[in-house]
Amino acid sequence: MVDLLERWRVAARGAGARADAGSTRVGEQLLDRWREPHRHYHTVAHLTAVLDVVDKHAGLADRADLVRLAAWWHDAVYDPRAAGDANEQDSAALAESVLTGLGVPTATAAEVRRLVLLTAGHAVGPDDRDGALLCDADLAVLAAPPAVYDRYAAAIRREYAHVPEPAFRAGRAAVLAGLLALPALFRLPPLADRWEEAARGNVRRELATLSAAVPPTGAG
Repeated sequence: MVDLLERWRVAARGAGARADAGSTRVGEQLLDRWREPHRHYHTVAHLTAVLDVVDKHAGLADRADLVRLAAWWHDAVYDPRAAGDANEQDSAALAESVLTGLGVPTATAAEVRRLVLLTAGHAVGPDDRDGALLCDADLAVLAAPPAVYDRYAAAIRREYAHVPEPAFRAGRAAVLAGLLALPALFRLPPLADRWEEAARGNVRRELATLSAAVPPTGAG
């Protein structure tokens, strides 16, 4: 966690935040959010994975530190019971407010807010390199080997354990269909070339599983 906190501090300073104890406290508070017990996929491991992709491909971004900050904030608020894009809206608003309080220029904090909001639907404009890198990093798990993808899908189901099976299947299927309807799951050529085909295969496979008939209960 020391390494993650340092990564937070470096990104925050790169965006104009004051280098003081307040920034460290915010990083610690963010990590506490990512450790909330109801999270099974949207955890510190997911945050780290997104940051790793951003760092590896930082040269593809216009302002990589802003993409890093958006990665830190994009699931800062995560309530599986929230409706629609409420989590992304709340995460984006919190990011803008807290970053401004840390001394980040208003326009820069607003840009982080904009980037966070993109993760609600992962629809990115053709010239938005920063948005593309953030969304590509967020969706990287879709291109994971099948066994890893299946663990991701199972973790999502645990986060929605409060939702009855038929309703979960319908809701999850709608999310997956929305992803498949995107012109591309990945926008930046180095990532799209490696990940697009595998990701679509995984998503189609899960969608087929969700569409299968639910086994009867109480049989036998």
